[in-house]
Amino acid sequence: MKTVQARLDADTQKTLARLVDQLGVSPSTVVREGIRLLAASQPKSRKIVGLGKFSSGVSDLGSNKKHLRGFGR
Repeated sequence: MKTVQARLDADTQKTLARLVDQLGVSPSTVVREGIRLLAASQPKSRKIVGLGKFSSGVSDLGSNKKHLRGFGR
């Protein structure tokens, strides 16, 4: 196991103490479970929505500089 040190503000310390009392577990168990819950709530992968799903009809759009003439001006 790896040891982690964290600084907690007063409100977070109170919340941790309350959870330890309510659940009857150690502060380490509360922190581990919190990390597991946070990880489970995150998306598995970060994809660009719509990537490759739309066709401009221009076959060389990404490689021909004439298509970018005046772009950003």
